Amino acid sequence: MVSVSEVDLSVDVGGLHLRRPTLMASGCYGSGEEFALLAEPAGIGAIVLKSLTKEPRVGNPMPRLVHTPSGMLNAIGLANPGVDWYLEHEAVKLSSLPYAIVGSVAGFSVDEYRYVCERLAERSEIAAIELNVSCPNVASEGETFACDPELTARVVRAARATTRKPLIVKLSPNVTDITEVARGAEAAGADALAIVNTVRGMAIDVETWRPRLGNGAGGLSGPAIRPIAVLAVYEVARAVRVPIVGQGGIETLFDALEFFLAGASAIAIGTANFGDPRVPERIVTGLAEYLAERGLNSMSEIVGKAQPSRAERTWGATG
Repeated sequence: MVSVSEVDLSVDVGGLHLRRPTLMASGCYGSGEEFALLAEPAGIGAIVLKSLTKEPRVGNPMPRLVHTPSGMLNAIGLANPGVDWYLEHEAVKLSSLPYAIVGSVAGFSVDEYRYVCERLAERSEIAAIELNVSCPNVASEGETFACDPELTARVVRAARATTRKPLIVKLSPNVTDITEVARGAEAAGADALAIVNTVRGMAIDVETWRPRLGNGAGGLSGPAIRPIAVLAVYEVARAVRVPIVGQGGIETLFDALEFFLAGASAIAIGTANFGDPRVPERIVTGLAEYLAERGLNSMSEIVGKAQPSRAERTWGATG
């Protein structure tokens, strides 16, 4: 029998050691300050910062957020003050936080990714780098990178040349075969993959006959995309060897377990935080109890357990 206190929830994500297998997704948690009075940091393994670009960006026109059944459409447009301003004015606040900080990089050319990655990697407050090659909200080259294995690989290689810190590449579900892009990222030097970013979508106002988002289209997140994300994790886990951060509509313990069983080593929680900042804490508590009830000591004992065994794969190929 294993007690809850004996369960080890720490995980290693491509060299990023986390005390908890829970990351707060980029753009959904700030640096944690906004949630400090509402949630306990014990439920958080890491926070992924809002994506930064080389130059400041105003972002897309309003409105930028639209509620949809079982989800949310957003078209923020990578609004941010630029990496240099952020590091000068905000980065110092990160050193005292009780969880790991992952910097997120976006860009519209390989050189921009290289520059932002290098600037973030210089800071001791930043433990790892997320490469956001999959944002569907900006009508530019930013989406193209995530849709082509070679273009994704070019970005990863450029980032890899700037730092030895763990690189987590966040991939888009808006592709024909996400495993091809995943293999390209792995071969180029990715230490881990984040699966998946938002799914492209639109909502239309039936009174005005116009799209409800100022940008027209946006990225759908929340429970509506969870089955898509679980399948993507399941397929990518069979195609690569690097760890996976599963994300997409996680709200409960059982949602999280689906991702772990599909092959994720950690999870990222995004949209759920807007409705209930205590979701991470409840998931972490539930994970410890779930493992203890089954006599398991660590997270590694459930990762990928929904994947078919070698014998089952052989049977499936010949049966």
